[in-house]
Amino acid sequence: MTPRQARVAVASRSFAGNAALRAELAARYPNVTFTEFPGILQGDALIAFLRGHERAIVGLEPVDDRVLSHVPELEVISKYGVGLDGLDIEAIMRRGIRLGWTGGVNRRSVAELTLAFAIALLHRLPECDVALRRGEWHKLVGRQLTGRTVGIVGCGFVGKELVNLLEPFGCRLLAHDIRDYPEFYRTHSVTPVPLSQLLEAADVVTLHVPLDRSTRGLIGAGELEQMRPGTCLINAARGGLVDEDALADALERGHLAGAACDVFQMEPEAHPRLLALPTFMGTPHIGGATEEAQLAMGRAAIDGLETARVPDSNWPCA
Repeated sequence: MTPRQARVAVASRSFAGNAALRAELAARYPNVTFTEFPGILQGDALIAFLRGHERAIVGLEPVDDRVLSHVPELEVISKYGVGLDGLDIEAIMRRGIRLGWTGGVNRRSVAELTLAFAIALLHRLPECDVALRRGEWHKLVGRQLTGRTVGIVGCGFVGKELVNLLEPFGCRLLAHDIRDYPEFYRTHSVTPVPLSQLLEAADVVTLHVPLDRSTRGLIGAGELEQMRPGTCLINAARGGLVDEDALADALERGHLAGAACDVFQMEPEAHPRLLALPTFMGTPHIGGATEEAQLAMGRAAIDGLETARVPDSNWPCA
């Protein structure tokens, strides 16, 4: 069987719902099965869908060792999107399955959403919107993003793109990352600092790290307490990075001025306490949900069906 004769399963509903991507994939692989399931396939439903296919494109579907054990015919998995937390990389490695992945393919879209969150929170748009819908005309006094201190936790693909977008605002930029980017920091006047120093100094803290053992619960009650009163927190990276109960506590007592999350611990559900707060702004994981980003992610996933390789211990992070 040649690579183009392989049977391809597209489990990602976002990919499957895009007519342009469907056509481009079908032109390269005639034998394709697209999901028609309205939700996220997982467990036995995902196993049943993947059976009989040598290659697959997945998005948010959790692919663990149990799933892989029931589809031994699966040779290649290509990722639609950048988050790898839904994939059991160790199991994929152990089984010799090739993985197609392109980091940062949706970086502009996520960075733009983060910038929108920062401006909205500082100008108190969520509070104004809630009040106006209640028939209350309150001109709440906000703050400009211009000249503020922005702390970027994770200065990879999205973090760097955000730095570029922030250039016209004259912000003081702090970054915390396990990797060092001295040339980039120098060129863009970014100051690398420990996480505690970033939390204590920033007016806006924004998270752009993958979810793994080292980052789960990265921002808990202690970290929120380190932030100055009036700080705004943004999470457009991954649910699980922030203790949502602790965040709700910090917002309820007015320690934080506001928070915005595009991602949540229990997707597709959002934390009800957060949603009830006028200082909170939430969106349903739309960081990569732009026309441009979807095409870029989809085309990278199509290419990944052929460029995939077996992961190793040095496999990169999103």
